[in-house]
Amino acid sequence: MNVLLAGGGTGGHIEPAMNLADELVRSDPSVAITALGTPKGLETELVPARGYPLALIAPVPMPRKPSKELLSLPSRIRTAVVETQDVIHRTGTDVVVGFGGYVSFPAYFAARRSKIPFVVHEANARPGLANRVGARFTPHVAENYADTLPHAVRIGCPLRAQIAELDRSATRPEAAAFYDLDPSKPTLLVFGGSQGAQRINAAVRQVLPELLAEGVQVLHAVGPKNVVEVEAAPGYRPLPFIERMDLAYAAADLAICRSGAMTCAELAAVGLPAVYIPYPVGNGEQRLNAAPVVAAGGGLVVDDADFTAAALQSVVRPLLRDPSRLLEMGERAASYGIRDAASRLAELTVRACATK
Repeated sequence: MNVLLAGGGTGGHIEPAMNLADELVRSDPSVAITALGTPKGLETELVPARGYPLALIAPVPMPRKPSKELLSLPSRIRTAVVETQDVIHRTGTDVVVGFGGYVSFPAYFAARRSKIPFVVHEANARPGLANRVGARFTPHVAENYADTLPHAVRIGCPLRAQIAELDRSATRPEAAAFYDLDPSKPTLLVFGGSQGAQRINAAVRQVLPELLAEGVQVLHAVGPKNVVEVEAAPGYRPLPFIERMDLAYAAADLAICRSGAMTCAELAAVGLPAVYIPYPVGNGEQRLNAAPVVAAGGGLVVDDADFTAAALQSVVRPLLRDPSRLLEMGERAASYGIRDAASRLAELTVRACATK
């Protein structure tokens, strides 16, 4: 089976695509994977790092306002569709799986023109244009959140195996040793995406002395550009970024983070309670992403504009003093999370391919 994965642009599209690729190859080593992307996306770094071939097409961003780019959109889409068809024919693609974003739009049309099945997976609570359109033309539609796309089945968001299979309690001693932390002390995990989050960083820095004085440990991904602004201290571990998120989750009792779809899916799956700070830029999807797990009792939401040192004092510190509540929140998060989304999507992909 030859599979073309269309998930370029952002990490939120690429990561679930690569996690599906890993699962497909794990379950059947004969499966051939090709990722589809553009020269401008993060896929040029992330896909080769995961060991998969990457085919590039011209980017086709969707203009949000009337402009010259809008007038040329049809011709640019046609070009991207033709380029994608060339990839399909060159690789002998049997099925396309799209995860939304610029690269998925031409991939869906190219699949239809090539008369091969395609699968749509939507990770966000508010679907983008490409997936809304693509879902109309295929019976094979999966979603992370219920009722985001018509005739979709909720399977969750494909996770890395080391996250999906994580036993936080059993792994805590190893995780604490990895990050030079004490497994017996309450630990706060703070991260704000690959570049960090200035507002979150600033609030944590202001309250950090009090947290450390209370015996709280802080594992903090500050972002690669912000490392020079902070210094490690006993119980405080600032890092440019965290590569072993599985061990970070195992070491932590509570997280402070943004609420991208992948982050929410991972935290819910492993049962780690969180205070979500939705990224304020965009169409509001991050608040929607956090809403279901928060409704289940597995986390709290604080608006970005409201997340100050005072909010951290009033919301986060009381949680860290209440291990029984954190335990209950973790159980509620886990009750909402889905660990086996990668295998579910792999099964859907195989079934779709069988209709070719």
